[in-house]
Amino acid sequence: MTPEEILARLLYRDGLILVIDKPAGVAVHRGPKGGSSLEDDFDALRFGLPRAPALAHRLDKDTSGCLVLGRHRKALALLGKLFKQGKIAKTYWAVVEGGPDADEGRIDIALGKLDETRGWWMKPDPHGMPSATTWKVMGRGPGHAWLALEPLTGRTHQLRVHCAEMGWPIVGDNIYGSAPRLGGPTLHLHAREVVVPIFKNKPPVTITAPVPAHMRELLGQCGWKD
Repeated sequence: MTPEEILARLLYRDGLILVIDKPAGVAVHRGPKGGSSLEDDFDALRFGLPRAPALAHRLDKDTSGCLVLGRHRKALALLGKLFKQGKIAKTYWAVVEGGPDADEGRIDIALGKLDETRGWWMKPDPHGMPSATTWKVMGRGPGHAWLALEPLTGRTHQLRVHCAEMGWPIVGDNIYGSAPRLGGPTLHLHAREVVVPIFKNKPPVTITAPVPAHMRELLGQCGWKD
């Protein structure tokens, strides 16, 4: 991205953190095979500080929405502690195939690595890491449902595996769902909101990311209004 493009995606800025609206289809950091990533563009977000900001957490390459950055080492250490303690609330919007019968619920399915050759790919594993997600139906449409998902743990691909295991995979999921590997729709998973209690004597910072273009049609069919 050009400096202008990444600056246009800035949702929030203070002395400690930045939140940007990550586009779908862009890796947040360079993988083992190299290649471009969002981190390459962080220099445009220094705003006078000697170093570029750094990632406080990760989003999947195909997930869009709120991405939190720490502006310096002290901020990153604090954010790391808050994420580890589960004090940063995250709400994702997803469009899923079919949908649950109930209107809300909780998923508790432990997760482990699929195998070492598949990198980050995960699978249900009773001996894996405990993983919990709460969900709520926000709307329903023909063959789809719009869910608000809140991960109570932060496992890799957690929301994608949990939804697929429940029988309602996320639209566009070409690993755990029914989307084709090539030429299918973009993953309909969006980090809609993040709530960060970064300051001791102030209310938590709440940031919302706008709905991305690729999710608007199906969300609209499920009752979302711009």
